[in-house]
Amino acid sequence: MAGMASTTPLPSASFPSARLTVGFDLDMTLIDSRPGIRACYLALAERTGTPIDADLVVTRLGPPLEDELVNWFPAERVEQAADLYRAMYPTYAIAPTPALPGARDAMAAVREAGGQAIVVTAKHEPNAKLHLAHLGIEPDAVIGDLWAEQKATALREHDAGVYVGDHVGDVRGARTAGALSVAVASGPCDPAELRAAGADVVLADLTEFPRWFADHRAARP
Repeated sequence: MAGMASTTPLPSASFPSARLTVGFDLDMTLIDSRPGIRACYLALAERTGTPIDADLVVTRLGPPLEDELVNWFPAERVEQAADLYRAMYPTYAIAPTPALPGARDAMAAVREAGGQAIVVTAKHEPNAKLHLAHLGIEPDAVIGDLWAEQKATALREHDAGVYVGDHVGDVRGARTAGALSVAVASGPCDPAELRAAGADVVLADLTEFPRWFADHRAARP
């Protein structure tokens, strides 16, 4: 959100020692997936004959696809609708979706420090990889189909000391993994929600990440 002042990190916020892997969420952290997701939901509504308020859907991105589809389809049709949506997604959602400001620089900052940048997302992994390839963003690993606390599995496997995301679910994932939670207020959750969920650091968006990262690297014991 433009013009938002960054929040001073909590005094205790620091990297766990010797861990330079940084995880990033995808939707509304690295990419503005709203145009593509809106287009795909409109196509899904047309294909299935089911009314869907796509403008409402894109105000609450973050949780798994099925959590949204239950608002529009009866329970017995959700799995089928999810499969259809994922199959349609590459056609409708990849091209309209831009990188968010600072996404490339944030990953570059990690690499320049000798670290690894990974993406851990609730999005269907093949579609997540299509987004990143289309935008020319090349993380060291992409792990999809994980939401909230489930993300801790991938973060631990890659020994990530930091996880960056825009949703309170991302904060929960970081904390479950024992990683530093860096929240960006570029998605549906405002700074107060992110702090209340336990974020260690709240930034306006990823344009503030390289400076924060440099300062915290310098402060590492």
